Amino acid sequence: MDQLALLFVLLLGALVTVPLGDRLGVPSPVLMTIGGIVLALLPFVPNVAVPPEFILPLALPPLLYATAQRTSWRQFAANVRPILLLAVALVFVTTAAVAAVANAIMPGISLAAAVALGALVAPPDPVAATAVAGSLGLPRRLVSILEGEGLFNDVTAIVLYHVAIAAAVSGSFSLSRAVGELVLSAVVAVAVGLALGWAAKRLMDVLGDATLQIGLTLLVPFVAYVLAEELKGSGVLAVLTTALFLAEYAHDPDDVLGRLAGHTFWEVVDTLVTGAAFGLVGLELHNAVSTASGRWGEMLGVGGTVVAVVVGVRLLWLLPAAWVTKKLHKRRDVDEDVLLSWRETVVTWWSGMRGVATVALALAIPLTKDDKSPFPARDEILFVAFAVIIATLVVQGLTLPWLVKAVGVRKDIDASRELERQLATRAAKAARHRLLELVEDEDLSEDMMESLGRRAYDMGARISPDMVDEERRDAHAQRVERLRALHRLQGELLSAARHEVMAARSEPGMDPEVVDSVLRHLDERTLRGL
Repeated sequence: MDQLALLFVLLLGALVTVPLGDRLGVPSPVLMTIGGIVLALLPFVPNVAVPPEFILPLALPPLLYATAQRTSWRQFAANVRPILLLAVALVFVTTAAVAAVANAIMPGISLAAAVALGALVAPPDPVAATAVAGSLGLPRRLVSILEGEGLFNDVTAIVLYHVAIAAAVSGSFSLSRAVGELVLSAVVAVAVGLALGWAAKRLMDVLGDATLQIGLTLLVPFVAYVLAEELKGSGVLAVLTTALFLAEYAHDPDDVLGRLAGHTFWEVVDTLVTGAAFGLVGLELHNAVSTASGRWGEMLGVGGTVVAVVVGVRLLWLLPAAWVTKKLHKRRDVDEDVLLSWRETVVTWWSGMRGVATVALALAIPLTKDDKSPFPARDEILFVAFAVIIATLVVQGLTLPWLVKAVGVRKDIDASRELERQLATRAAKAARHRLLELVEDEDLSEDMMESLGRRAYDMGARISPDMVDEERRDAHAQRVERLRALHRLQGELLSAARHEVMAARSEPGMDPEVVDSVLRHLDERTLRGL
């Protein structure tokens, strides 16, 4: 099996593990990691030959962009306090704790190299956390906290990692310089992200066509990452800034087809890249086995100790941090997401899985220092990183569904329904208000006004039936039943038309482009229910 064949196997696995994971109740990233481990044990499967410096630029931008598209500036602004406690403070604390322990128990490792190890195992993976938490029916508040932590902790960890690697390679370290680099990295990244987001928005308006716009969104995260890195900024933060900007300002509410196509496209990209990335994580078993060969006892002891520190520090930090955040949470901070119980704190603790960023940073460690001597304990760092990934991603990922069920953390369905009802009411009011404006501008008959008014009302009732009283709900249900019958019959007519047009595609003298154009028109009518 060559490298290209291995890539296609991983991409196929990314698709297959989604329904398989749903059936087994196991998150697909966990299954892909296990699948990668199995592949690594097969003798005919080659070692992965992806250059380490390409892993982060190729894998992280699309994954972070897809994840960030599901949130908003407002959500991050409302959750600054919990995000800072988890994505910044906890990364520093975990890095310091792991560095201290590694420097004490790993022979031959320098303090700077130990800090690099701490930085690369500190950040929970945003993709793993979102994929796992989103499939378990957790409260939206809890998922938001995990998403915020996952998206921003990479920024802190990667900057710490680069500072530590530079110190280990050069043999010198300056605290003031490190702080300056951290601040400069953040400022440059935000500036690049905002500028690129603005430019992408203007270019989308010029392109117009949904296909070209979606193609642009595929390029944007890579450009943001590479451009920020070239300017000594944080590529991760630049991607997040660009994604949040475009999510806020680049969508036309009336571009229904473009929005649906874009959502579908990014779902496909997210599924394929996530699966391939976590399969790659599992395939790194090759390197771990070669490193531990002949000294399994020693390496397992070191790896187990670091795993215990990573997992233990997260719990010891979360317990007081959750308590402090809850105490500081004021009544006016209605939009802030906080952990409301020890049960949610335990689930958040066990959701701290490491993944793509950890393995990419570990593989990116240089082979030598500036003086041409070997990088201190590089092989041992790789083994420990893999041990942390397996323990947190596979073990915690497999047991998290059981833990969620055991502690009784469930999605707040009543709150979701209430929010849905409020939005449905607002949607119906906006439609009725627009109808009143149209009445003043156009000559509408009474029958048409009554029909449009009923449709405006039904629009909200379809979204949330709870917004209407029982009597009107029954009348609405009858109208919906009639509309469903009408749409079903109309669907039969459109289906017959589509079959006839598609059959004509193979007829002599028929232009396929004209056929596809007519078929697209019928598809759009089907989608819009017209």
